[in-house]
Amino acid sequence: MMMEPILINQSVAILCDGNNIERSIHDLSKSKNAMINFDTLIPKLLNGRGLNRLIYFREGKSISSKFAERLHENYYGSVIPCHKSADIPLTIKATQLASKVDTIVIMSGDSDFVDLTAHLKGEGVRVEIAAVRQTAAKILIDEADHFHEITKDDWFVYKAPRKTKANK
Repeated sequence: MMMEPILINQSVAILCDGNNIERSIHDLSKSKNAMINFDTLIPKLLNGRGLNRLIYFREGKSISSKFAERLHENYYGSVIPCHKSADIPLTIKATQLASKVDTIVIMSGDSDFVDLTAHLKGEGVRVEIAAVRQTAAKILIDEADHFHEITKDDWFVYKAPRKTKANK
């Protein structure tokens, strides 16, 4: 007798430490214009599961409004500017969401999230890490329930449109 596959209806929150991920892909691509391609990465991370929310934490004031609009339009995502690093705001948000979602994907390879990962798992939340393997802390990968490697297929290098005489 063949068993029917069981469809798991999981609710997932994706919390991105923007500065950590940006630094990682800039290092690997050798380009400051490398950007995560959320249109390919998000479906890969979700793998058929439902997206509850997507929050991109970013230190500093230079957050592209176009980027924020695209995240909101495509994923109901929001961008949260942080005073210093994303660690504390991301941790607070993850703790607040723990009772509302089945899985939290932390997009960061920062070992500062090891304690948060352990705490969330203790609360019964599945914790997945999405990061560039070369820059991700092994201790964080080991603590997580699952690791998604962010590879060069998950980013692109933004090339500014060349100025021509017509659009000067």
